[in-house]
Amino acid sequence: MGSYMKEFSEVKAKNSSEEALQRWRKACWLVKNHKRRFRFTANLSKRFEVREIQKSNQEKLRVAVLVSQAALSFVQGISYKVPEAVKGAGFEICADELGSIVEGHNSKKLKVHGGVEGIADKLSTSLNNGIDISEESLNRRREIYGINKFTESPAKGFWLFVWEALQDTTLMILGVCALVSLIVGIATEGWPKGAHDGLGIVASILLVVFVTATSDFKQSLQFKDLDKEKKKITVQVTRNGYRQKISIFDLLSGDIVHLAIGDQVPADGLFVSGYSLLINESSLTGESEPINVTCENPFLLSGTKVQDGSCKMLVTTVGMRTQWGKLMATLSEGGDDETPLQVKLNGVATIIGKIGLFFAVITFAVLVQGLFSRKMNQGSHWSWSGDDALEMLEYFAIAVTIVVVAVPEGLPLAVTLSLAFAMKKMMNDKALVRHLAACETMGSATTICSDKTGTLTTNHMTVVKACICGKIKEVSTSAKTSVFCSDIPDSVVKMVQRSIFNNTGGDIVMTQDGKIEILGTPTETAILEFGLFLGGDFQAERQASKLVKVEPFNSTKKRMGVVLELPGEGFQAHCKGASEIILAACDKVLNSSGEVVPLDESSTNHLKDTIEHFASEALRTLCIAYKDIGGDFSCEDPIPFEGYTLIGIVGIKDPVRLGVKESVAICRSAGIVVRMVTGDNINTAKAIARECGILTDDGIAIEGPEFRTKSEEELQELIPKLQVMARSSPMDKHTLVRHLRSTFQEVVAVTGDGTNDAPALHEADIGLAMGISELRQCSPHRCSASMVNMIMDTLGALALATEPPTDELMRRSPVGRKGNFISNVMWRNILGQSIYQFVIIWYLQTSGKAVFHLDGQDSGLILNTLIFNSFVFCQISSRDMEKINVFKGILDNYVFVGVLSCTVLFQILIVEFLGTFANTYPLTWQQWLASILLGFLGMPIAAAIKMIPVGSR
Repeated sequence: MGSYMKEFSEVKAKNSSEEALQRWRKACWLVKNHKRRFRFTANLSKRFEVREIQKSNQEKLRVAVLVSQAALSFVQGISYKVPEAVKGAGFEICADELGSIVEGHNSKKLKVHGGVEGIADKLSTSLNNGIDISEESLNRRREIYGINKFTESPAKGFWLFVWEALQDTTLMILGVCALVSLIVGIATEGWPKGAHDGLGIVASILLVVFVTATSDFKQSLQFKDLDKEKKKITVQVTRNGYRQKISIFDLLSGDIVHLAIGDQVPADGLFVSGYSLLINESSLTGESEPINVTCENPFLLSGTKVQDGSCKMLVTTVGMRTQWGKLMATLSEGGDDETPLQVKLNGVATIIGKIGLFFAVITFAVLVQGLFSRKMNQGSHWSWSGDDALEMLEYFAIAVTIVVVAVPEGLPLAVTLSLAFAMKKMMNDKALVRHLAACETMGSATTICSDKTGTLTTNHMTVVKACICGKIKEVSTSAKTSVFCSDIPDSVVKMVQRSIFNNTGGDIVMTQDGKIEILGTPTETAILEFGLFLGGDFQAERQASKLVKVEPFNSTKKRMGVVLELPGEGFQAHCKGASEIILAACDKVLNSSGEVVPLDESSTNHLKDTIEHFASEALRTLCIAYKDIGGDFSCEDPIPFEGYTLIGIVGIKDPVRLGVKESVAICRSAGIVVRMVTGDNINTAKAIARECGILTDDGIAIEGPEFRTKSEEELQELIPKLQVMARSSPMDKHTLVRHLRSTFQEVVAVTGDGTNDAPALHEADIGLAMGISELRQCSPHRCSASMVNMIMDTLGALALATEPPTDELMRRSPVGRKGNFISNVMWRNILGQSIYQFVIIWYLQTSGKAVFHLDGQDSGLILNTLIFNSFVFCQISSRDMEKINVFKGILDNYVFVGVLSCTVLFQILIVEFLGTFANTYPLTWQQWLASILLGFLGMPIAAAIKMIPVGSR
C-alpha cells in the first residue's frame, strides 16, 4: 500500500499543478459516483476558464493603453449622452460608461468627463463628505448602479442531492436487477410473493440514497455557512461627512473608501488622494509587478491588493459590472485544491475498491460454477427455467452488492466533512480559515511562529511613559495635562503635537452622536491618544500646515515620514519609528529648556539607556523627530533621513493576553516549539517572551538584521534554539516559517482542531473500511448489506468526523504530512478488532445453531439475522484509537449520539419489521441481548488491545 500511495504524493496542500491533480484522479479510476466523490474538490475546467479570463484582462489593459493614446482627437470629438433613467434618478453618468473608463484605463475619456472631480459630481457625491445616506438616495443608487455582490450559483435543494446519489453506478445496476427480479418474480410466483426480492432491493437502494442525500445536504449547508463567514469583510468609508465601517456588500457607486496596506480593493474606482500607493494586480491579471497608482494613473480595480501606501478612493463600479465580479463568478465554481488527506483517502478507497471488485468477480464466478455443477449433476444443464434465471440474477446482485459495500465512497467525503467542522470550530475561536487544507495542516504543525502584537498581547495599546526634553514621565488617564506639561516648554509641547497629528496614518473623527473616535492601527491610536492628552487639536494642527509628501510606515523601513509646508517657515520633515533607527538619524536633541543642542555621546548614552529601560518593562518604544529643510523641496524628492532633531521617546504598553503562558506550556507538552517573531526592540521582545514562557534559559533571541547575515550552515545550527526574533522584516518571517495572525490561544485551539482531524479520521474510517470490509458480506441480504454500508460508510463517517477535539490531543506529537498514512497504533487496533469480529462471526456461523438451539426450516435465517445483528453492534462501539474509556465526553457530540441512536433504530426496524424485504427474522429478547453483548464485548477487547505497546508511527 505504501508504494501505491506514492502515486498520490505529488499533490501538495495547495497550488498543485494541474498535471498532478489530473494524474491522481486518473489513478482513482474505481469511482462509483463522480459527482459525489469530487463534489468539494477543484473543478479543473473552471480553473482553466479563470486563467483565460486573467490573460484576457492582461491583454485588455495593454490594448486599452494603446487605444487611449491613439484616440485622443476622436474621443474629444464625441459628446456623451446621459440615459434618461440615469438623469431621472439624479445622476449624470451611467454604469456602463463608468465601467469603460476604469476597466479600460481610459484616461482620455476620464478627462472628457472632467477628471475624478467631474465623475464625483456626476455621481452626486462629495470627495470630502461622501454620499447622502437617506434611504431614498441609497435605493436610487442601487437601482442605477447595482450592488456590490457577485452572482453565485443557486444553492442545491435536497432533491438534487437525492438525484446525485442515484447517479451511483452500482445502485443503477442494482436498480436494473430489481426491475428484472420484479418482472420475473411476479410472472412466476405472482403478486405479492414474487415481488419480495425485487422490492427488497428497491428498499435497500432508497434507504442508502436518502441517508446519503441527507448527509450530503447537511454538508452543503455547512459549507454555505462557512462561505458566508469567509466573506464577512468590512471597509472604512466616508458617508455624510463621517468615517464609518460598513460591509463590503453595502458599498455603492459614489462611496469614498479609505484603503491602507494589506487591504483588498473592494470595487472598481478612481484614486482621489493618497501617498506612495502600490497596487498588486496579480489576482486579476497574473502580473506580479506592482502598479504605482497616482493622480495621473488613478484607476483601481476590484480584487487587487494594496501592497504599499494608503489612499482615498471613489467607487465607480460594483458587483458583477467589475472584472473581478466576473472572475469570482467563475472561480467560485472552481472549488478548493484537494487536501493531502483527501488525496490519500481517495487512494485508499481505490485500493479497497479494487480488492472488493476482485472478490465480487470471484464470488460471482464461484456461485455460477456451483449452479452449473448442480445442473450437470442433475442432468438438466440443457434445460433452463425462470427460477434458474432468477438465481443467476441473484448471484449477479450479490456480486454488485459486494462492490457497493466494498468501495468506501464516503471515505474522501468524510475528511471533507471533518475539515468543514474543524473550520467552523476555528471560526468560533475567531480564527478565519479560508482553505480546508489549513485545518489539516495545523495537525502537522511542529513549530508555531507567533507575532507579538495582537497575538500574544491584547492589541490595545496606550502610551504609559514618555521621555521629553530628557525627562522621563509617567502617562496615565488619571493624570492632568497641566501637571504632565508643567516643566516642559510650550514650544516643545507644540512640536510634539505637530509631529503626532501630522505624521500619522490614523485619523480623529467626530461620530454622528458627537463623540470623538480615533481610527487607525493600535500603535497609531495610542500615539494620537497621547497627542489629545497633551491638549492638542487634531483638525487645527492639520489645517495649520500643508501636507506635501508622505512615506507610510512599512515593516521593512520601520519608520514613517512626512514633509509639511509651514506658512512663512518653509518645509519641515517629521519622522517616527523604531527607536534605535530614528535615534541613529538624529544629531540634535531638544534640551530641558526646549533649545536645540547637539547630540553628544553622553546624551546619546542616556537616550539609549532610556530606550533599554522602557524595553525591559515590556514597553514598545518609538522615537519622534523633526528636521527643518528650508524652502527648497519638491514632492518628487525623497524625504531626507539624516540630521534630525529628536523630540522624544514614548513607551507603549500592550498587555499580554490572559492564558498565553498556559497555552505555550500546552504546546511544549505536545512537542510544538513556539517562537516569537516581532518588529519590536530586542529588549522589549525578550521581556514579553519571558512573560509568556516562550524564552527559556537555553533559548536564543536574535535581531532580524543579524539573522539575515547568517549562512545556511549557521542557520541550521541556530534555528533549533531560536525562540525570539526581534526587529524582523517580512522576509525574515517567511524565511523562518509562515506568519500566523490570530490570538495565541486561538492558534493553539486551531492546532487542537487540526490534530483532531487527521488521526481520528484515519483510525475511524480506514479501520472500518480496511479492517472489516471482508466481513460485510456476512449480512444475510442485499438490503442488510446496504444497511451495513450505510452505517460504515455514511453514518459512521458523519459521527466520527464530528468528534470535538479534547485537551489530550495537544499531548500527542504532531502528525507528519508525509509520514505513514496508517500508524502502528491504527494497525494494532484494526487488526485486533478485525480478528475479534472475525472469530465471533466464524463461531456463530459454525456453532450458532447449537449454541442458540436453533432448528426447523427458519433456523438458517435466524442464525444469519443473529450474525448480522452482532456485527452491527460490533461497529457502534468504535470511537477512539487510544482512549480506554470510549464513553468519556460522548454526550458532548450530539451528532455522534444521534448517529448511534439512528443506527440502533434502523437495526430494530430491519430485524423486527422488514424481514420480508431484508430477509431477516424477528429475534427473541434473549437473542437481542446476546447480539448486543457480543457487540459490546468488543469494548473490553479493544481496551486490552490498546494496552499493547507499539510505536506511535
